[in-house]
Amino acid sequence: MSSVLVNERNHLVFAGQDVVRLAEQFGTPLYIYDEELLRANARAYRNSLAETYPPAKGRIYYAAKAFFTQAMAQLIAQEGLGLDVVSGGELATALWAGADPQDIIFNGNNKSVDEMTAALHYGVGRFVIDSLTEIEVLDDLAGRMRRRPDVLVRVNPGVEAHTHEYVQTGITDCKFGLGATDGMALAAVDSILASTNLQLAGFHCHIGSQIFELDAYRTAVNAMAAFIKQVNLATGYFPAELDLGGGLGIRYTDNDQKMEINVAVALMSSAVKQVFQDKGWELPYLILEPGRSIVGEAGLAVYRVGVVKNIPGARTYVAVDGGMSDNPRVALYNSQYEAVVANRVRSDLRQTVTIAGKCCESGDLLAKDIELGPVQRGDLVAVFSAGAYQYSMASNYNRIPRPAVVMANHAGADLIIKRETYADLLKSDIVPERFCARQEHVVGL
Repeated sequence: MSSVLVNERNHLVFAGQDVVRLAEQFGTPLYIYDEELLRANARAYRNSLAETYPPAKGRIYYAAKAFFTQAMAQLIAQEGLGLDVVSGGELATALWAGADPQDIIFNGNNKSVDEMTAALHYGVGRFVIDSLTEIEVLDDLAGRMRRRPDVLVRVNPGVEAHTHEYVQTGITDCKFGLGATDGMALAAVDSILASTNLQLAGFHCHIGSQIFELDAYRTAVNAMAAFIKQVNLATGYFPAELDLGGGLGIRYTDNDQKMEINVAVALMSSAVKQVFQDKGWELPYLILEPGRSIVGEAGLAVYRVGVVKNIPGARTYVAVDGGMSDNPRVALYNSQYEAVVANRVRSDLRQTVTIAGKCCESGDLLAKDIELGPVQRGDLVAVFSAGAYQYSMASNYNRIPRPAVVMANHAGADLIIKRETYADLLKSDIVPERFCARQEHVVGL
């Protein structure tokens, strides 16, 4: 990236730390998070909402799916944000970290009975309803457990955000939400209002991810206002809360637009105030759920080069010790990144290379046709904007252990996820006795 910091040894500096030293200390592949930038981004959201929307009428909830650990949960709580979780695992992480259940919104399109039971037991602040089936199941569970949870209906507003089709979540043909124009969302409202076990707090929408055209949020607010009017005319109900989700884009390369958090929040706040005040409606409690825009640019992925393969007439591949097992985004979305040779950042010589992973897939790439300085076996390659939807989507494909993760600031760096070992990979394996017997027979040959 254009704002790369380099020290006197020509080493990359990130989060106030020499990246080469961190790689030597913690090994590679390694994910490094800039604690100070994480906190600054969280505060930018919190402060911007407080400055542009009436006091005590809104809150920021961090979308845990972007990146989540117990340390991250505690950092988010320290910065005064709530948590948006989408699974029992994220819920458990939050609770083990000491999060207040009332500060948790439970999202997701197919919550299991066990997940809903746990969320009811611990008293999460909000359930986001994603289907008519979920209403039936949650209503039954809440009745048997003598709970009356607050719920938000996830409304699909039919808004097309200009982003990758896999992360468009507000269009009509989408697995998420209930349609605002096909009667499904209204049916959900009717069902909840008829329940004695569920309390309808308001409406939720989320139009997509990696959004750069902010007017899409204004369009979403207008669509939600039309739905609210429809609901009010049909049922007399008016929502106390409106959740606009997240999705603000970040810079993966210098070609990406720089999105200012305060500008985005101001636009969303302004859109809600304008629409509601024009209609003479009371302002709702406004909820925003950012994830990527808090952690994305605050993360760096560091790899060790193993092989440099120059294919005449084709390209030069730089193979590293990670890959799609810790970052599947290139394979999934054809995502673009920028990188540097971390142990030799400044160089007058440049070459076009493709950074390849070690997984047994031709599509296992981490950056395509990017400009790097001279690179050789043993060098360290650092990939920028690696904080969101990389480690959180990591797998053990090819039985590759997942990397370590550290949280760094100018004072030092702390391990927040230990590196997986082969023992970790094997601990859940179970070998039936009949296989063991057969193995002994084969060995005996």
